[in-house]
Amino acid sequence: MNIIDSFFLGLVQGLTEFLPISSSGHLVLAETLLHQKVSQGITFEVVVHFGTLCSILIYYREELQSILKSLLELILEPKDFGNKVRKDDNVKLSGFIIISMIPAMIIGLTMEHYIENIFANPALVSIMLIVTGCLLFFTKFIHRFEQSVDAPKSFYIGLAQAFAIIPGISRSGSTISLGLYMNMKRKEVANFSFLMVIPVIGGAMLLKMLEISKIGLSPDMTISLIVGFLTSFVSGYFALKYLIILLRNKGIHYFAYYCWVLGIVGFLYFQFG
Repeated sequence: MNIIDSFFLGLVQGLTEFLPISSSGHLVLAETLLHQKVSQGITFEVVVHFGTLCSILIYYREELQSILKSLLELILEPKDFGNKVRKDDNVKLSGFIIISMIPAMIIGLTMEHYIENIFANPALVSIMLIVTGCLLFFTKFIHRFEQSVDAPKSFYIGLAQAFAIIPGISRSGSTISLGLYMNMKRKEVANFSFLMVIPVIGGAMLLKMLEISKIGLSPDMTISLIVGFLTSFVSGYFALKYLIILLRNKGIHYFAYYCWVLGIVGFLYFQFG
């Protein structure tokens, strides 16, 4: 993978990670068109996801500092544990994030090889983009946004995140859409969707780094990964910033048309082209 390809794929990841149009699906289609090897694509995808993870950490730095402060106080003052769990919003949010991780951890650990095989089938990815479009489109008919996140909702959103492990199913699209279907407040469901992915991507990155440490990387591949990381980090930060504004003011159903067009064109091209 040369530097230009790395820059292009990193840009694709950064711009599409937070938009509800499936960054993994775009990477699969782009890697196929660029004739990249799937094994390299899996490693590259994790690295550029880590770039967008860093953009989340920067964007939500104040919220994360507040959460860490509350958790530290909880550890240092265990006698007040019950009271903090009931009343501290940061502690409750941390618990909801942990609950949301359960489905993704189970599916990620048990279906990794099957999922990697899906990465090799761009026609199937294109079909999943069409499914994503349907998920987004029907949010158009939701008009009540009154509920806040709780334990059951966080588990259901975690299921949506686990479902989005399939390339072509947008993680942000499926989690935010489900939150809207449950009448959650727009900004709250968006914030929860992006905060809940931090430990998931971080864990995936750690596992991949352990694999890489065993097999090593060539100097050319290392440079490509660095370029992809930096590109996805910078573009991802600005995409996240403006998606929050768009979601609050307009909604996400407009992205359905893009997913449908790309999915149909991609399926026809890869299946019959």
